[in-house]
Amino acid sequence: MRSDIVKKGVTRTAHRTLFHAMGYTDEELSKPMIGVVNAFNEIIPGHIHLREIADAVKLGIAAAGGMPVEFPAIGICDGIAMGHDGMKYPLASRELICDSIEAMANGHAFDGLVMIPNCDKIVPGMLMAAGRVNIPTVVVSGGPMLAGRYKGKDISVSTMFEAAGKVESGKMTPEEMADMECKACPGCGSCSGLFTANTMNCMTEVLGMGLPGNGTIPAAYFGARRMLAKKAGAVVMDLVKKDIRPRDIMTREAFENAIAVDMAIGGSTNTVLHLPAIAHEAGLPLPLAVFDEISRKAAYICKMSPGGTYHMQDLNEAGGICAVMKELTKLDIIHTGARTVTGTIQDRIKAAAIERPEVIHSVENAYMHKGGIAILTGNLAPDGSVIKESAVDTDLLTYTGTAKCYNSEEAAIKAIMDGDIQEGNVVVIRYEGPKGGPGMREMLNPTAVITGMGLKVALLTDGRFSGASRGACIGHISPEAMEGGPIALIQDGDIIGIDIPNRKLELKVSEAELARRKAAWTQPEPKVKTGYLSRYARLVTSANTGAVLQ
Repeated sequence: MRSDIVKKGVTRTAHRTLFHAMGYTDEELSKPMIGVVNAFNEIIPGHIHLREIADAVKLGIAAAGGMPVEFPAIGICDGIAMGHDGMKYPLASRELICDSIEAMANGHAFDGLVMIPNCDKIVPGMLMAAGRVNIPTVVVSGGPMLAGRYKGKDISVSTMFEAAGKVESGKMTPEEMADMECKACPGCGSCSGLFTANTMNCMTEVLGMGLPGNGTIPAAYFGARRMLAKKAGAVVMDLVKKDIRPRDIMTREAFENAIAVDMAIGGSTNTVLHLPAIAHEAGLPLPLAVFDEISRKAAYICKMSPGGTYHMQDLNEAGGICAVMKELTKLDIIHTGARTVTGTIQDRIKAAAIERPEVIHSVENAYMHKGGIAILTGNLAPDGSVIKESAVDTDLLTYTGTAKCYNSEEAAIKAIMDGDIQEGNVVVIRYEGPKGGPGMREMLNPTAVITGMGLKVALLTDGRFSGASRGACIGHISPEAMEGGPIALIQDGDIIGIDIPNRKLELKVSEAELARRKAAWTQPEPKVKTGYLSRYARLVTSANTGAVLQ
């Protein structure tokens, strides 16, 4: 066992006495030592219940003959960090989570890990660590929140972000907003739509690193989640026995499966950051071209919130991710032989079935006969950009407008609230990329206010969008403004053309004029000059590479 290096032999007597100080017995020390990475905290609704999940995991490990040892991981709530300087930290925290797990796992020579995340950057941060440390690992999340209910309709946190715009435009009263505010998020779990957290928990299933139901069984289904957690504890012991490691599971085929399912369910655009970052830690390249290639072969078969009205409990009732994968086998875009923590994908989907065809459509009756996420390129985004096509109204799929440029999210929000943005504009928010932000802030506030106000405009950024964003919102524009990318050269009044069906994003300015502007451009001073974010900005790569650290 790997952990023997800290537990066995005459020279390890001091080590054993430290274990005895914590109450571990000689019998326990003879067993595989399994780290239980618990992201519990009291600031994220998706994490508030993770102590109970961790307890169930530890029972499963102990029952299967292991020695469970719990340690923590940090987590930032994207929703609470949204719209202010706090949003500079969530993406950067992904690296801290990965680094800290590496330090704990290798510093103490664990034999295996069970990781318990639930929300936006915590899930990919843990999966990145799994690929980097590469010891037997299972990931088990805390599950999605149930949708809220208001006047007979399902609502969620994205409803509340959009409510601000509705109040501003007179479409809702402040009293209605306050009433709805108390009902949108009814309890623990990751926010109920197919936002980033739930998308990544579903991707964990498809990658093979989590058990069936990991992404869809609601947190409120306490018994089902505890059973899943106990099973995860038992499964990691089997992986340790067989020496099956994350890099044996997270292969190129597994990532292609994840992209195919992501396209089918219209997942968060943030997956286009996280999947390449996870693949990078697993030693695999995953360029944006792969997303576009698979998108063209896929089918969009689940219209989930924010692109539709269904929430995660609906997807769970409809057959979950296994049913989606089985349906996609008709298109020959699922590698059924890909390994998981429990057998193969084929083993998992054998008995799967679509139980609610209004939630999971057949590929023959797809909403779109292509994926829900599109990769756009052109002279404005030479290295690529990303949009959730499935959440764009049909009249905005092709759009030409005049640029209104802002060098920060705050400046853009002020302009929107002050009525400076009109239909026919393209709102450009720049210097918010991985380096420029720093930290590539999510732009849910401006997109939600625009949606709430009913404005038909497009929004472009070198930052990113929340999984809860909807509309003609194009993010991850690369190269970013801080690196002198074309987005830095746009001027107010420039004409911008967007053609999502043909995957084009163009600035209608001549090459000669762009060259003149580039020669006159100078890099602005960093927004943050001290602390972790300053170091992060110096090391982080562009969004098209997954915003990994050099």
